[in-house]
Amino acid sequence: MRAAVLEEHGEPLSIEDVDAPEPDPRGAVVEVEACGVCRSDWHGWQGDWGWLGLETQPGQILGHEPAGHVVAVGDDVENVSEGDHVAVPFNLGDGTCHECRRGHSNTCENVMPLGFVPPVQGAFAEQVHVPAADHNLVSLPDGVSSVDMAGLGCRFMTSFHALAHRADVSAGDWVSVHGVGGVGLSAVHIADALGANVIAVDLKDEKLEHATELGAVETVNAADVDNVAAEVKAIADGGANVSMDALGIETTSQNSVQSLGNRGQHLQVGLTTQDEQGMISVPSDAMVMQEIEFIGSLGMPPTRYDEIFRMVATGKLRPADVVSETIGLEDVTAKLEAMTDYETEGIPVIDEF
Repeated sequence: MRAAVLEEHGEPLSIEDVDAPEPDPRGAVVEVEACGVCRSDWHGWQGDWGWLGLETQPGQILGHEPAGHVVAVGDDVENVSEGDHVAVPFNLGDGTCHECRRGHSNTCENVMPLGFVPPVQGAFAEQVHVPAADHNLVSLPDGVSSVDMAGLGCRFMTSFHALAHRADVSAGDWVSVHGVGGVGLSAVHIADALGANVIAVDLKDEKLEHATELGAVETVNAADVDNVAAEVKAIADGGANVSMDALGIETTSQNSVQSLGNRGQHLQVGLTTQDEQGMISVPSDAMVMQEIEFIGSLGMPPTRYDEIFRMVATGKLRPADVVSETIGLEDVTAKLEAMTDYETEGIPVIDEF
């Protein structure tokens, strides 16, 4: 099968013919019909996250936002069948640990991040193997396309979990989103669907325009103001109730925290680069005086995807609106290179392998 393989960090991916995967007893093989290209793939391509033990190695197939149809299942798989239309979450759980049994498989004690470590080769390929298939695979509703659902395995569901499960977002709350790439645009759309008033913050007007189309009631171009946090506070009549750093650099994280009013909640969703290596300073005195919460949020348990699907069915959520373009496997490197300067918008999706 054809796959895009990492040869060297920061260098073009190699399009190669590699062996197709075979399912292990608890696993399944999915024919990939669509796969998003995510900033997390950019992190892996750059060789980030060594401080988390997740630095990608040469020979790794990246890609962690696939959707497609099951083409083979292992002998011990009970609830997944050939032909099932599925999405694959990026944070694969083993289904047996304490966290998985409690419904928190996104923080599985033996988590396997799809496309970042050798045991789980990624989905920039014609097929991908998914371990613990009964636990990890998510059946998609009838009538949806794989392209429209490609971002569901990472960016869209990550934003949903953060806003719907980790924070307390109520109707009429002010929610600011700092960085409106794929995660941020998803967050704008989801927060709007939850009834919040959304303020989108970014450096590029075209991204802010897209955020407005997805429900942002106000936007702030960080390049045009001296103090982003003060601008958000002025719009939100004293400060946002919930604020998200959807990018993962020190500036956006600090702006997010400082945009909050009393008893506000900061959501840290973006992961850092080599510049920060997981360490970002925070205004701790202000957080104490204002009783601000700093909340980390990772992925989403697949058992809760039905919440998204029920909102999709009624038209309240439209994941397809965050998909910006479709590309071929050969175009992945160009998209990763564009992410270095934040030049991509929304979710680019591979649909030609």
